[in-house]
Amino acid sequence: MRGLLILAGTVLPLLLPVTANAASRSEPAWQPTPTGVDAQLRGLDAVDGRTAWASGSKGTILRTTDRGQTWKQVAPPDTATLDFRDIQAFDADHAVALSIGPGDASRIYRTADAGRSWQLTFRNTEETAFYDCVAFFDAQRGLAMSDPVDGKFRVQSTSDGGRTWRPIPAEGMPPALPGEAGFAASGQCITTSGPFDAWIATGGGDRARVLHSGDGGRHWQASDTPLPSSPSAGVFALAFRDPWHGVAIGGDFAAPDAPTPAVALSNNRGRTWEAPPQAPAGYRSGLAWVGLTSVIAVGPGGSDISRDGGRHWTSFDSGSYDTVSCSRLGECWASGAHGAAARLTR
Repeated sequence: MRGLLILAGTVLPLLLPVTANAASRSEPAWQPTPTGVDAQLRGLDAVDGRTAWASGSKGTILRTTDRGQTWKQVAPPDTATLDFRDIQAFDADHAVALSIGPGDASRIYRTADAGRSWQLTFRNTEETAFYDCVAFFDAQRGLAMSDPVDGKFRVQSTSDGGRTWRPIPAEGMPPALPGEAGFAASGQCITTSGPFDAWIATGGGDRARVLHSGDGGRHWQASDTPLPSSPSAGVFALAFRDPWHGVAIGGDFAAPDAPTPAVALSNNRGRTWEAPPQAPAGYRSGLAWVGLTSVIAVGPGGSDISRDGGRHWTSFDSGSYDTVSCSRLGECWASGAHGAAARLTR
């Protein structure tokens, strides 16, 4: 977002077993996979344990198909000035990438051949719009969200895999709060679960909120969260394991070590949010479910895991990562500043 850009029910197998004996657990660890670039990689999507896509500053879009042993720059030509803050990958060949920024810096590109060629499918023409994140319900239907335009968040939709985009009428969107917007920090300020449910994370105003749509993005309702909110604070990432159970995480990027807990949980599709008994210490920008009970959070101050759906957290890495993504089979990747990328091992 403009004012906040300074920073910068499928059953799945459990990657991390939950047992009564903590000593018998396989502890997670990030295994760095050098990318050869110095870009800040805030966009990330894990296809599986071998294949992942990452994107970020300096017109960077990377792809690996060998567990990160090699990463290849596959960005569209003549995009070195763009900042690709989000990427959605459907497999090793198909992906949609979003560049952020005011006016026509907000663009969406699509590839169907592993990045050998790209089609520019959306180019923002509204001077006051600023697109932050993109998310898909399936391989065809997706949403891209912008900071408020004329007092309401702007949402574009696609029903053909990102080939074309059309604006969703603003009548179904509640008014934005003064100063409210989204954080383009990890590609997770909009998320989906199931065929119709979507959520938008906000901050910047006097309350950190989550907006929920149960009809594919046509109508939205806002709910308050207990997370702190200010021009540099709010909800930075959302993750839902199914349409009912979600986790919101964030904090204040201007005070990343502030002890204020910045996690909230919902078990009713995001209508209400509660703070858990315990939370990571400090600001976190990325979030991902691993199976049905485990959640991983990352940020500049380190990585944490919860094995009970977000109620209690344990730190397992002190390195800096901006975002995290886990495949349907529980294979997780992280990425961040200075071209950092890593694969989770146990």
